[in-house]
Amino acid sequence: MPRSFRPKTIAALVGAAMTYPALAAEPEGPPLADIVVVSGSRIEHGSFDLPASVDVIDAARIRDSQMRVNASEALSAVPGLVAQNRQNYAQDLQISSRGFGARSAFGVRGVRLIADGIPASMPDGQGQAATFNLDMAERIEVLRGPFSALYGNHSGGVIQLFTRDGEGRPSVETALSAGSDGARKLDLNAQGKSGAIGYVLDASRFDTDGYRDHSAARRDQAQAKLTFNPDANSKLTIVANGLRQKDTQDPLGATWATFQRDPRAGEIDSTDTQTPKRTLAERYNTRKSIDHQQAGATWEQRFGEDRLRVTAYGGNRQVIQYQAFSRAFQAPASHSGGVVDFDRDFYGTDVSWMAVRPVAGGRLSTTVGVEYGRSSDDRTGSENFIGNDFGLKGRLRRDEEDVVSNVDPYVQTEWQGERWQFSAGLRHTRMKVDVEDRFLANGDDSGGLRYSRTTPVAAILYKLTPTLNLYASAARGFEAPTLNELFYSGTGAGFNFGLQPARSTHMEVGIKAIVGAATRIDAALFQVRTRDELVVDASSGGRTSYRNAGKTLRQGGELSLTSEFGSGFSSRVALTALRAIYDEAFGSVQEGSRLPGVPSANLFAELAWKSQGERFGAALESIASAKVYPEDSNTEIPAPGYAIVNARVNATQQLGGWRLRQFARVNNLLDRQYVGSVIVGDTNKRYYEGAPGRNWMLGVSAQYQF
Repeated sequence: MPRSFRPKTIAALVGAAMTYPALAAEPEGPPLADIVVVSGSRIEHGSFDLPASVDVIDAARIRDSQMRVNASEALSAVPGLVAQNRQNYAQDLQISSRGFGARSAFGVRGVRLIADGIPASMPDGQGQAATFNLDMAERIEVLRGPFSALYGNHSGGVIQLFTRDGEGRPSVETALSAGSDGARKLDLNAQGKSGAIGYVLDASRFDTDGYRDHSAARRDQAQAKLTFNPDANSKLTIVANGLRQKDTQDPLGATWATFQRDPRAGEIDSTDTQTPKRTLAERYNTRKSIDHQQAGATWEQRFGEDRLRVTAYGGNRQVIQYQAFSRAFQAPASHSGGVVDFDRDFYGTDVSWMAVRPVAGGRLSTTVGVEYGRSSDDRTGSENFIGNDFGLKGRLRRDEEDVVSNVDPYVQTEWQGERWQFSAGLRHTRMKVDVEDRFLANGDDSGGLRYSRTTPVAAILYKLTPTLNLYASAARGFEAPTLNELFYSGTGAGFNFGLQPARSTHMEVGIKAIVGAATRIDAALFQVRTRDELVVDASSGGRTSYRNAGKTLRQGGELSLTSEFGSGFSSRVALTALRAIYDEAFGSVQEGSRLPGVPSANLFAELAWKSQGERFGAALESIASAKVYPEDSNTEIPAPGYAIVNARVNATQQLGGWRLRQFARVNNLLDRQYVGSVIVGDTNKRYYEGAPGRNWMLGVSAQYQF
């Protein structure tokens, strides 16, 4: 076991978290039993009675003692999920669920992202967690396992963000936070409700010099949310979001030798004879600019227990990215250049009807609906040099229009009796990809692809006692290639029209138990078998091509424990064990090789305290992960396992109409050096992305309620 992995640290925390309830005084307050979720069932449902693995991250965990910049800050407390801050705001977070999504070179794929009922993933499955507004988040729901297939293509897991509704008297708030490496953030918000209309307004600016060399970033975000209740049975919600990042620096990955020398350092450009010690990122000024806006509306109408729900949304995303390709690599006429520039329009709708009827002494809830989505990219590619000057937009090498659309009818039903509950669902996905090539100097790459798949889900739950539920579920799922996975073939030339969707079969058994008055345990065992797994064929300088492999196998277990006990103490443990392997040899990859980017185990453990009235709070938390292989053959040096310890304190004061909050946080308290994430399959072996050593954050906020 690598020296950087310190199991004794974790064992101490886990032991304290799991044994303290037996030693504590009589529990205080209500039990953590019946948390309401909508993921999985699409209606309000107690998570304890849902035959699926679903965890909820509440507003306090998202808001208190965090800068609220990256969803990974809160998602680390969820079993089955690996959410890594790559220290690279040009490429967004790296999120995987039970191994799905780990190979993504940027953004999130393999995991469905949804915010306030509106997809944050495009029709091809690619999503951006950076569009989540964490400042006004009420909760995040994370669904894993077979029930994820009910959300269609690329649903190895589902992450749903719900922002707060405007309630009560008007209030305004400002929050300031700062931290290591020049991180600072200013947030302004207002909320309230007047008559039947609630409103939430939020705007923030985040700046950082970056932990890694050439990783500075500025992120501006804004959100407006309006809710309107014309009567007790109807509700209209309108949400608008904006995200802007101008010239966000991309530090790229590093080789193992470079990481060992300096985890902050970038890779030296060995071809640069004029400035021998200049890095690739510096020479090409690798960077990305993003301008993203979207708006959506949801209408809910209740007819007794029946319900109609209609959602419509649309938006625009503009991106220009400067990548690190050498001049020699760009020489072939078939190559599309080192500057990616696209202007994307997207829109969609989801219409569903839920009917509730008494059947056979129980309650039958049936939902039927159809979801439609479309994105259209006006995309160009150019050389990233002019003459001998790099990092500039040069000659045009690519010009095309890419259109992706999906149509997904679905049906879902649940019968709930006194002790038994049966659930079933069926979704049929049709995805279309059309490419119109307008740059014909290197041939015509126009064409199209059609993918379709039906994904059934079935589950059963038995209430053994009022505080102990057993369940089993199964489903079929699939992952069609994203647009970015189709862009390049293994030779780097032309669209890869030969890629096929990965098909998977999911099975899960689980137990949900309430122990004592305020301890909840959720545990699950699962297995996923996949055919035609999409894997990295070649990756270099930000450009990645893919191929279909043979069979893969994922087997594992998850444990989630949450407990509140006497004197204000609480604990949370999230443990995952995962065996993710290639179940069939292909190329140079042997049967039994581990899937890259997927740790065999990871753990979150926390011991927290809060005073009566929640005026003060403190916590000690630890995050641990096993080693991670960066490529399919497992022959390259894996990123070693690690364990880090974080500490936080927070305070709250109420002074008349003012509510004041402060927090301080120290991450990686013991100053461990470790690899935070890997770039899977990088051809130049620049796999490793270093994580910060000991770092700090401070924050203050002031809210005034009129």
